[in-house]
Amino acid sequence: MAEILSDAGLTYNDVLLVPKRSSILSRKDVSTETKLSRNIKLSIPVVSANMDTVTESEMAIAMARCGGIGIIHRFLTIEEGVAEVLRVKRLEALNVENPYNLNPEISLGEARVKMREWGVSGVLVVKEDRTLVGILTARDVLFETDASRRISELMTAREKLITASYGIKLEDAKAILHKHRIEKLPLVGPDGKLAGLITSKDIKKIEENSFATKDEKGRFRVGAAVGVKDDEERVDALVSAGVDALVIDIAHGHSDLVIAEIRRIKNKYPNVEVIAGNVATAEATSDLIEAGADAVKVGVGPGAFCTTRIVAGAGFPQLSAVMQCVRAANGSGVSIIADGGIQHPGDMSKAIAAGASSVMVGALLGGTDEAPGVTMIRNGRKYKISRGMASFGANMGRRANGNRPADNSAVIDYVPEGVEAMVPYRGTVAEVIQQLVGGLRSGMSYSNARTIVELWQNAAFVKMTSAGLRESFSHDVEVIQ
Repeated sequence: MAEILSDAGLTYNDVLLVPKRSSILSRKDVSTETKLSRNIKLSIPVVSANMDTVTESEMAIAMARCGGIGIIHRFLTIEEGVAEVLRVKRLEALNVENPYNLNPEISLGEARVKMREWGVSGVLVVKEDRTLVGILTARDVLFETDASRRISELMTAREKLITASYGIKLEDAKAILHKHRIEKLPLVGPDGKLAGLITSKDIKKIEENSFATKDEKGRFRVGAAVGVKDDEERVDALVSAGVDALVIDIAHGHSDLVIAEIRRIKNKYPNVEVIAGNVATAEATSDLIEAGADAVKVGVGPGAFCTTRIVAGAGFPQLSAVMQCVRAANGSGVSIIADGGIQHPGDMSKAIAAGASSVMVGALLGGTDEAPGVTMIRNGRKYKISRGMASFGANMGRRANGNRPADNSAVIDYVPEGVEAMVPYRGTVAEVIQQLVGGLRSGMSYSNARTIVELWQNAAFVKMTSAGLRESFSHDVEVIQ
């Protein structure tokens, strides 16, 4: 016989944080540092959702620059997914360990195609055994019209290059770049083979953006989603590309398939962080932690594009789900990610106060410049098209890309649990993040919390009625903007 687990599950609009006496003089005195998972730190507790209209490499780069992290969606070919991860990992690092390079025997035409594809103006030239023989820059080929010439005839040869030994320190690399007025410093081993690359641009970015989310080698961190069926090749390829976290992407995360996949990945790659979900109960959280998850993603049905609760009749109000999952994870070192339902900055404050280490955001970021969704104008206003990953359009897109069989019976049988919709254009990721994190800092100051750990300890909620919710918004005035 069915049972009722709770008289009333609560979501963010059902509660408010109770203001406390505070000694915090400025929001700048508050630290939003947190953990995505057991071993990945973030400067801000914001994760961009692994949706195909939200997170690809451009979004992941923007999120890492802001101090959060992006999770690249899995509805790409394996090669495309790896390329997205590599774009993030290669963009900024003290030492690019596997810099783009070309064989000296290829033509200038081929080289130009590759350089446009990679988005670089200069590329190292190496033999098949990785011996460095030169560098090809835009300056070398500026007025060259014969695209059939081999790049070995046009490059700056090895004997004219300034190089350094692999393992050079930051200050020493800066001194060499400054002394010789160069932008790229190839790193070679004692055998003369290419070992890495340092650029002046990357050094400048490292020094300007100390709060960015980076790994121990100075590269942006990035996560990527994987499935639970026949995805072993994708996992292997993403790990080889340097992905920092794998997100097992499934609507109902309290599943034997998810538990088996966590164990398989952790047995093979114990140093790769595994995030599992989505779940909504303490029992599910405990099972995923026991299987080896490093973080648990909580949320069944609260997302802006999700209709699971209406279609399947299943789910759990998000605030209550987060709180019970946090209790189950307490003391394990496993982080809780509150996924979905963030409509306003205050919702993030409530999610973190409830014990989540971070929040995953989709719709709010889906309207930014960096989101891959299509832009459109309607009634004079700018929007971007976005969709839930269980929507009909997303499902058909997966079939068209070969991720699922495209037979008619499967299409007829499919019951969507998500929608496609327009989201208002919101500018850049940095602008949205500024509003979200600013709201969190204010919420923390109201709870006299200088850190997220203190917020967990100090926060108290009060339930409110629908009248209280109406009172929370502006009222009795004509809003100008």
